[in-house]
Amino acid sequence: MKVTMIGSHLCPDTFAAMSALLAAGAEVSYKDILSCHADLKAYLKLRDTNKAYADIRGTDMLGIPCFILEDGCITLNLAEVLKLAK
Repeated sequence: MKVTMIGSHLCPDTFAAMSALLAAGAEVSYKDILSCHADLKAYLKLRDTNKAYADIRGTDMLGIPCFILEDGCITLNLAEVLKLAK
């Protein structure tokens, strides 16, 4: 399974998610929003417009890590992604 993960190298949840995905055998493409300006801009647009972020907008939460599946589905739920990896 291929998955794109958007996160930050400073976020412990991102680190834990990456570890779990790699242990499950997922092929992960990683976008670090704090080390690449283009990735940050793309992420902010995603967060501002995607329905997966409806509960995140207007809060203090960043909404990372975020997972984009091969079919284009976007989720913030690591357990969902890991279930697909099995």
